[in-house]
Amino acid sequence: MMKFLVINGPNLNRLGLREPAIYGSKTLTDLEKDLFAFCETEMIEVTCFQSNHEGDIIDSIHEAEHQFDGIVLNPGAFTHYSYAIRDAIASITLPVVEVHISNVHAREEFRHTSVTAPVTIGQIIGLGFKGYELAMLALKERLGGKQK
Repeated sequence: MMKFLVINGPNLNRLGLREPAIYGSKTLTDLEKDLFAFCETEMIEVTCFQSNHEGDIIDSIHEAEHQFDGIVLNPGAFTHYSYAIRDAIASITLPVVEVHISNVHAREEFRHTSVTAPVTIGQIIGLGFKGYELAMLALKERLGGKQK
C-alpha cells in the first residue's frame, strides 16, 4: 500500500469559514474525511497535516522522506514567497504535487506566481477538494508500485 502525506498550509484550518464564496462551505475536517474514504478505495494510506507555521511545514517535508512515498501539498499563501519551503521540497527525493482549491489565476495578481511549483511534479489548481484526489492518483501513477 502506498503512503502519502497531505500537507495543508496557512489558513486552511479556516475552510468553511474563510471566504466561502471562494473556498466553499466544507471544512478541513470534511476534506480529510473525504480523502480517507477516497484513499481506502484506492489502497492508499494517507496522513494529513496542517500548520500555519512555515518551519513546521518544512520539518514535515523533511521528515516525510523516510516515512512516505509522496506528498500532496497546498502551501497556501506560502506558495507565493516561501523560498524556504521551495528549498525543502528540492532537498527531498519524494515526488510532490502542489494543489490549490481555488483557481489562483482567476484571483489577485500576487497569487499567479508559485515559487514552489518548479520543484514539484505538477500542480492541480481550481478543482476544489477533487484536486487532492487527482493529486493522489497522479502520485500513484508516477510511482507505479514503488513503496516505502
